[in-house]
Amino acid sequence: MALHATSSRDSVRAAAEGEPEWAGDASRRPAAFYSAVFAQIEEVGWERLVSGKGDGGVSCLVFRILDDQGRNHLLEITLPMNYPSSPPCLVADVPYLPELQWSKGSRLKDVVCQFQESYELLIHVQPHLKILQDYWSIMDDIDKVLWVVDPTKPTFAMSHRRIALGNALWVRFLGTDGKLDRLITNWRKYCKKWSADKKFHENLSTVLDFALPPPPSVNIEDDEQVDCGICYAKHLPIDDELGTHSGGTTDYTCENPSCSRAFHSVCLRDWLRAITTTRQSFDVLFGNCPYCSDPVAVKITDR
Repeated sequence: MALHATSSRDSVRAAAEGEPEWAGDASRRPAAFYSAVFAQIEEVGWERLVSGKGDGGVSCLVFRILDDQGRNHLLEITLPMNYPSSPPCLVADVPYLPELQWSKGSRLKDVVCQFQESYELLIHVQPHLKILQDYWSIMDDIDKVLWVVDPTKPTFAMSHRRIALGNALWVRFLGTDGKLDRLITNWRKYCKKWSADKKFHENLSTVLDFALPPPPSVNIEDDEQVDCGICYAKHLPIDDELGTHSGGTTDYTCENPSCSRAFHSVCLRDWLRAITTTRQSFDVLFGNCPYCSDPVAVKITDR
């Protein structure tokens, strides 16, 4: 999902209050609906809100959610016209969506909790992201250790990998017949050696009785880090109002080695301005990284 971080408390409120009420527009919701949604966003945290759109900016809300391993996820929550009597619709970068536990008294925080947080004691439902941690760890290990041909840029929602074995061979046993025979024979012969105590690539090498090639050693920067962690684009738009930043690439990197997320300083500045805990000293804003919460600082007079 390519979703842009454009909203804050003020911008969402402005969208709801400033949207014109056209005559005969039956889809416009009552004022109480907006007040209730604003209160529910407050419970989740405005700093976690990435964007809001549709019907005053609150019909479709996108929240940024961090899992136990520091992976960043976007959860899109669409509110039906009869919300909260009916449950919201969810879209997220996961292999499959959770079965949402919902009642008329449920709120947005209940959705986020079921998706992320330790909520078992309240509703006896294991958080969806927690269920997927081992799965994603295995997929991460495959991507780092093995030669993955497809997909070239895997997402958290993708559940397949095409792995090259070298010499024009790929897992799924795609290749020339002569080279496939030995691998198929080994698979049938050693498949019972698969052990839950070993990593995926170790098991695969054992079962195939074959030394798996690592990823090709290509000296390139991680494409994921080129994208801004807030607007999810490599380049800022061409706009005179951005001054020297117009069309620019990411120019700020979180100093936490385990994070190292890249940002456009313009995006980071706007993000920090929307957070109530941000401090300003002279022409510098001081706050926390949206991903790891380590301290960050960005100038506000460099346009």
